[in-house]
Amino acid sequence: MFGIAHLSLIPVRKEPNDRSEMVTQLLFGDAFQVLERTERWVQVRLSCDGYEGWIGSKQFQFVSEKTFDWINDQPKVFTDNLVSIVENQSKGDVIPVVFGSSLPFWDGKSFHIENETYHYDGIVFHPDANLRKSLVAAALSYLNAPYLWGGKSPFGIDCSGLVQMVYKIHGTFLMRDASQQADQGITLSFVEEAEPGDLAFFDNEEGHIIHVGMVLPEQQIIHASGKVRIDRLDHQGIYNEEIRGYSHQLRLLKRVL
Repeated sequence: MFGIAHLSLIPVRKEPNDRSEMVTQLLFGDAFQVLERTERWVQVRLSCDGYEGWIGSKQFQFVSEKTFDWINDQPKVFTDNLVSIVENQSKGDVIPVVFGSSLPFWDGKSFHIENETYHYDGIVFHPDANLRKSLVAAALSYLNAPYLWGGKSPFGIDCSGLVQMVYKIHGTFLMRDASQQADQGITLSFVEEAEPGDLAFFDNEEGHIIHVGMVLPEQQIIHASGKVRIDRLDHQGIYNEEIRGYSHQLRLLKRVL
């Protein structure tokens, strides 16, 4: 069985319990495979990154395997406004959707999910011809968004969610967790090699990757720590002017492009 998110933001939880931690979120248009069902919960595997978790049984729409395959195979179109409105013309419902939401089967004004027709007249995302410049501009759209564990929207996002979303709307699908993302791309040797859009990873005292951010021009970095913020990056790590010290220890740099 397969499904799609037809609401703005759906929490994906570690266990089938409302009190269980949120490990990630589904945005409108995200597709997934259904692994297991109970009366109140559905275990899903996200098609974009293979992440697994539990969502409420009333918070998604079933789709056929054919529709699921089409959604995954077709070029992706994403919303570009901080918040946009999608209208379910079949039911007359209005749905708020956040930056980076997917529009499956988009024809320029409307799209269909199974037998339901949706209308969207907002802006869709078009990357700049200069890809690195475009990545930076997209990341800055999240500036000052509050930190939220498992979050993926401008209203709450975590460090790996930030870089995953920025790359997602540019057609590159990263894994969900920072430790997984650290296995993607090509390793760089020095901070001086890094270009805007490259990723920097940071570890704890035990050597485990716990944080990620995206390199900006002039040896700066944008990352989610308390909020999405810009700090200085050097060979030691992230230097935070507010605390006049290093907040994160640099482990490695990766180039995904």
